[in-house]
Amino acid sequence: MTDAVVVGAGPNGLVAANLLADAGWTVEVLEAEDEPGGAVKSDRGVHPAYVNDLFSSFYPLAAASPVLSALDLDKEGLLWTHAPHVLAHPLLDGRCAVLDRDRQVTAASLEAFAPGDGRAWEGLCTTFDRLGDDLLAALFTTFPPVRAGARLAARLRGAGGLRFARSMLLPVRRLGEEEFDGEGGRLLLAGNALHADLPPEAAVSGGFGWLMSMLGQAYGFPVPVGGAGSLTTALMDRLAKRGGTVRCGERVSEIVVRGGRAVGVRTARGEGIPARRAVLADVTAPALYGELVGAEHLPARVFEDLRRFQWDFATFKVDWALGGPVPWTAPEAASAGTVHLADGVDALTRFAAQIARGLIPDRPFALFGQMTTADATRSPAGTESAWAYTHVPHHVKGDAGPDGLTGRWDAAEQERMADRLEEEIERYAPGFRGRVLARRILAPPTLQAADSNLRGGAINAGTTSLHQQLVFRPLPGTGRPETPVRGLFLASASAHPGGGVHGAPGANAARAALRAQGPARFLTAAQRALAARG
Repeated sequence: MTDAVVVGAGPNGLVAANLLADAGWTVEVLEAEDEPGGAVKSDRGVHPAYVNDLFSSFYPLAAASPVLSALDLDKEGLLWTHAPHVLAHPLLDGRCAVLDRDRQVTAASLEAFAPGDGRAWEGLCTTFDRLGDDLLAALFTTFPPVRAGARLAARLRGAGGLRFARSMLLPVRRLGEEEFDGEGGRLLLAGNALHADLPPEAAVSGGFGWLMSMLGQAYGFPVPVGGAGSLTTALMDRLAKRGGTVRCGERVSEIVVRGGRAVGVRTARGEGIPARRAVLADVTAPALYGELVGAEHLPARVFEDLRRFQWDFATFKVDWALGGPVPWTAPEAASAGTVHLADGVDALTRFAAQIARGLIPDRPFALFGQMTTADATRSPAGTESAWAYTHVPHHVKGDAGPDGLTGRWDAAEQERMADRLEEEIERYAPGFRGRVLARRILAPPTLQAADSNLRGGAINAGTTSLHQQLVFRPLPGTGRPETPVRGLFLASASAHPGGGVHGAPGANAARAALRAQGPARFLTAAQRALAARG
């Protein structure tokens, strides 16, 4: 009998399995898909000469994560690389805000928008210099973050804590207006906030936009050499060396509960797999409580809370094989790994408002990735492996554009929406469409079919909005990986601290499983060390 069964071989599931294996547990991971990785995969499905990432691509949170850093994945052959610029946000008038790992380059870019904005950027960076390490430590550990939180509170007392807290709670539009006179700094903050589902007027979007911008400034937006799948391969290889096993093509249909405790799982093929100590679920909260655990084992309040669970925006993505570099009008964009496309903060507000009204946006805000610019191994010299994604409503009420899209996302609608996205890119890069050799469309149902955790194309396993964070994530309660069933732990991005490839939900679940084994004196030295990190 194995000590722990992990349901799902996404990054969080693999992190959890690795940490339990480090503590001496026997671990078996069951993955429904034919390949491990969840939303961290790459392939040559667009063009045989091009490597494209199917889902996630740039990993600032991985670079900043103490969880992944502690795994020493470089020993498994994982290499990171960066584009010359982290991020660019061009405007139609030719101006371009640039985020670079050299803060002087970033500041000079913003100074061109308005005198004094470079100094304002350096002020934001100085705040991150003082607080960043403790803030990240608090973010990536189990809630409440007692040790890291105490250190952060001590630093905040000497750094204008109430003023900082106020800034973090602001909508990103207001934060940008308070900090910058010109549009460049406002664009960097607001565009980064929309990496989640936080529109410019949402509470805490300022804090999220600031944090993502500072991560880009301090760590860059790195990519794994050879494709996103290289990160998964490293996690798999590390786990195998410690005796853990991963079985793909094994969909779990039930968490087996006896006497109020999870004792194993049952697969769709009817195989029962017992777990001596714990079951860890790298699945969304609605899937865990609504599908895998029998209703008789859960309090009635769970289902009432699930009724209020909110997904993050649906996602529409296109991958391209380009025969040449993107012909950006703003030259600075050519050197950026990530490019944000929206003509100002007002355009971002308009885009988010259309989604809020259930409309497919007519001018979609695009996050554009230039993967060969970041990693020369992705395609032949002089070409570009590229992608872009935008957001759409889960429940479509209409189309703000001229194509009559309904949200059925049949083949014809997918093609029309991909054309709309290309037309938007063409505004900033005339001639782009002439360089497309091949494209692949990943509409919301396609994303969900490829990874069931991407429900309707939601990439963060639940909204990033304040009402579903901390003690409210995924449901009102403790914000912890423990569940109402003893021995069952939520290890997915539905748990605190949420989406992004950083491994924290998996690590928090592993620590909770170790702590649940009893007093520390009965744990091995490795188990005590891991449990103490929580």
